[in-house]
Amino acid sequence: MSALCPPPSPAVAKTEISLNGESPLLAATFAYWDNILGPRVRHIWAPKTEQVLLSDGEITFLANHTLNGEILRNAESGAIDVKFFVLAEKRVIIVSLIFDGNWNGDRSTYGLSIILPQSELSFYLPLHRVCVDRLTHIIRKGRIWMHKERQEHFQKIVLEGTERMEDQGQSIIPMLTGEVIPVMELLSSMKSHSVPEEIDISDTVLNDDDIGDSCHEGFLLNAISSHLQTCGCSVVVGSSAEKVNKVM
Repeated sequence: MSALCPPPSPAVAKTEISLNGESPLLAATFAYWDNILGPRVRHIWAPKTEQVLLSDGEITFLANHTLNGEILRNAESGAIDVKFFVLAEKRVIIVSLIFDGNWNGDRSTYGLSIILPQSELSFYLPLHRVCVDRLTHIIRKGRIWMHKERQEHFQKIVLEGTERMEDQGQSIIPMLTGEVIPVMELLSSMKSHSVPEEIDISDTVLNDDDIGDSCHEGFLLNAISSHLQTCGCSVVVGSSAEKVNKVM
């Protein structure tokens, strides 16, 4: 991948994340649409590894690709578009969530993306729904942050009588970092430990027809999804030890 030759780009802030075990993720990015310069990457998160598979310039080039063509985006308020790119010529896959938000008082289009090698496609596909759910959650928190920060900024203008515009953009990065790291840890954990191809479900709730309405299909789907999204941090509460053990 180091053979890629994207056009030169300005330096982008980057956070390297130390992970336990092998990481299938090349990078996560936060990009936005600039009405003058077009798509720009605001921040890069990448696993801390000895071997660099993608340079910062290559990551920026790929992340910018996710916002190309979004200049005419006309989505409903609050909409989040999920885009899945398989770039065979670059040997990567990109999962990008496109959304609108207010930054520094201007409404713009943003993209939160994860980049993986194309060789990890079969590993990633079963986890696609979980990753999209986690990225959607991050975006919702980011929108709330933007709204609160904008309100506080204008209140400060009124109280202090100043029109100085502070840089709100960089301030959102620590919040995003705290949310992106668990997603990277989840993918790393699934890559290292994975799930057995064959599981004996005879003693689990998945094979129990008498447990009751509390464990219907919708409940089980939500329970499994929640367990994966929290990196295996689940608490099972119940009055029957037998039923609790079956869920566990």
